[in-house]
Amino acid sequence: MKAAEEMSPRHLIRLHRMLSSKSMEYSPRNNLGSRWKEYHGCKDWLGLLDPLDENLRRELVRYGEFIQAAYHCFHSDPATSANDNAHVARDVSLPDRSYKVTKSLYTTSSIGLPKWVDDVAPDLGWMTQRSSWIGYVAVCDDKAEIQRMGRRDIVIALRGTATCLEWGENLRDVLVQMPGENELVDAQPKVECGFLSLYKTGGAKIPSLAESVVNEVKRLIEMYKGESLSITVTGHSLGAALALLVADDISTCSPNAPPVAVFSFGGPRVGNKGFVNRLESKNVKVLRIVNKQDVITKVPGMFVSEAIDKKLRDTGASGVLNLLDNSMPWAYSHVGTELRVDTTKSPFLKPDADVACCHDLEAYLHLVDGYLGSNESFRPNAKRSLAKLLNEQGANIKKLYKGKDLSNLNLNREFIFSRPSCLPSPSVLPSPSS
Repeated sequence: MKAAEEMSPRHLIRLHRMLSSKSMEYSPRNNLGSRWKEYHGCKDWLGLLDPLDENLRRELVRYGEFIQAAYHCFHSDPATSANDNAHVARDVSLPDRSYKVTKSLYTTSSIGLPKWVDDVAPDLGWMTQRSSWIGYVAVCDDKAEIQRMGRRDIVIALRGTATCLEWGENLRDVLVQMPGENELVDAQPKVECGFLSLYKTGGAKIPSLAESVVNEVKRLIEMYKGESLSITVTGHSLGAALALLVADDISTCSPNAPPVAVFSFGGPRVGNKGFVNRLESKNVKVLRIVNKQDVITKVPGMFVSEAIDKKLRDTGASGVLNLLDNSMPWAYSHVGTELRVDTTKSPFLKPDADVACCHDLEAYLHLVDGYLGSNESFRPNAKRSLAKLLNEQGANIKKLYKGKDLSNLNLNREFIFSRPSCLPSPSVLPSPSS
């Protein structure tokens, strides 16, 4: 596609609409009614992904925006002091006003940095703190929205890597046995050491993520006993990895546990084949949104695509592969169903967009909003505004959309939020396993 320096008035009007936050549009929010379990994954999204169902597209973008709210809230106040009350929910600006936040969630690293680091750079204390706010639990309390969705939805949203110690945990990529599992059992579930550490470790006055989320979910299940409920866990990058550990726990935390689904964006591998089998046996449904160019989704572990792995197991090599799963410390496997998007399909992003752009959450939502199917081009009536994408990934936007004809557009900058000057948005920082 040749980049013309001049555009037609009709093209400029369309760009003005997409670049202006005042004209935010969404795909229709239709009534999900009796089909809500299908959209929640009861049939592994069979028949809804290729081509992408219009209702599912809207739901995916909506859950992605819950993660963005977690990023924004963290950036507004990244420091966590010893006096913070973990039982008081932070004031999160939710994109969907029909939900209310009921619980703040924290992770704590089991490793620490020497004290002299804080002495040398006291202003960067939040980067080296062991405990950090990572997300929240929210519940839908709007009657009209509950009726539209066909049930009351509980959302758990988790951001990606932000602090030095979280990055350090990401690099601890050896598989370890999950607590409570029998070492002598074949195909025992194992997960990445660093992810499990962040999930299970508690702070001096802050409970672990595992304890907080399980207790809150139990409380909400009891509060809304008798109602039709669902639990949706959503996360990006590191948050996508932790979302699987959360889903594993809450799926059996109560005898009356509602259906659990995970919608993850740009998530790394988390565990081995035994962990995959464990989640499937608990009926946890996982939809992984993966950008074809995102390297984070291909780590950690030895790079063998899931398609090749399945083919080898179907041809009779499953015995050898199971032996490797049990004995090798990097025998990782992805979980669930995959929705694969492609940066090169976007008419706005450069086909050679850098690693940071390919892993960026806003870029993911842009690609989902324009996705029609695996053999289809970017949908011409995509509705998502480009204001955020232009702000966060300007260097990866095609020159055509930053030319002189657009210089006089009055972009509303409400999407810009203050960030610590020492660190870019965590959604644009690559990591070997974040």
